[in-house]
Amino acid sequence: MISLLKKLFIKNNTDDATERRALGVLCSSVGILLNIVLFAIKYFAGVISHSIAITADAFNNLSDAGSSFISLIGFKFAGMKPDTKHPFGHGRIEYLSGLGISIAIIVVAFELFTTSIDKIFNPQAVDTSTVAMVILVISICIKLYMFLYNNSIGKNINSAGMKATAMDCVTDSVATFVVLLSMLFTKFTGINIDGYCGILVSLFILYAGITSAKDTLAPLLGTKPDEELVDRVHSIVLSYDKVHGIHDMVVHDYGPGRQIISLHVEVDGTEDIYEIHDVIDTIEKDLYEQLSVETTIHMDPIDIHNESTKETRDEMNVLIKKLHNDATIHDFRIVPGTTHTNLIFDVVVPFEVKMSDDEVKEEVQKIVSERWENYFTVLTIDRSYV
Repeated sequence: MISLLKKLFIKNNTDDATERRALGVLCSSVGILLNIVLFAIKYFAGVISHSIAITADAFNNLSDAGSSFISLIGFKFAGMKPDTKHPFGHGRIEYLSGLGISIAIIVVAFELFTTSIDKIFNPQAVDTSTVAMVILVISICIKLYMFLYNNSIGKNINSAGMKATAMDCVTDSVATFVVLLSMLFTKFTGINIDGYCGILVSLFILYAGITSAKDTLAPLLGTKPDEELVDRVHSIVLSYDKVHGIHDMVVHDYGPGRQIISLHVEVDGTEDIYEIHDVIDTIEKDLYEQLSVETTIHMDPIDIHNESTKETRDEMNVLIKKLHNDATIHDFRIVPGTTHTNLIFDVVVPFEVKMSDDEVKEEVQKIVSERWENYFTVLTIDRSYV
């Protein structure tokens, strides 16, 4: 159905951002419609069967319709163009809409839990009619279909909101299946476990809501960028002969499809600065054309012709592994003196290293002193953002 609606309502000649927004709006609109239909038929089933679990499940679908509406608003606002107050666009609104969906899931879980507790202490006979069971089976099928298209398109357009909606569809399917099993159990044993099943369903929904909230909060708080993106950036930048190293790379995420990268590259300090600048401009354009990311590159001149400096730097690269296997150095310089020699460089320390910056400096100095008696370190401590 989604494929058909896409052909009918989304033009083929639209750009990627416009098509992405249109797909999000389309899927959210379909979600609103289907969830309202599910609410209506489940509420009817809950009324005729006197089942609190079915009735609660029906209102769960009504909240899902609200969640789809939040998602719809999110896609609408996220597609707004940058303005003077929001020069980086409005893409993060989509993350907020995903968080809103997750909160709605958690609220429904608590409501269902308290209602189920009451049902245990104040049980009511459940009518296990065939009509109610058929409605539940239909509901499960619809929700599984909604999961498939939300999950597929959510991955395709990298939408946190649609991924959260897809997870919600899975929890709804499981919840409805548990309710169906409870009705079958009651039908064949005469034992009413409606309230207990309601508790199980609420706990499952709560877990899914918390998991989804974590996933949508992560990009708002700031996470490590995708490893594939980092690898591709490294590959493109280092493919240029004028670049001898890359470090201090930071990926700023302003919403799906809106990433800005800053990084430093090491270049030969004896090269013509205008020629190097032209290469840097070319790299930035190349990154935008291949990865659709805006990039700002800072040049760090290094001495690549001094063999003594090169040998010391290479040895220091090995020695720094004593601190941590993933530790690295960059911006390496040697300043010789009459009484001692200064090694000036930056150390990139993984977050797994719990030492303070001063403790790191002491440890690195110890490593250097064990190798070179009259060498002193002048360090800048960096943390890896990728």
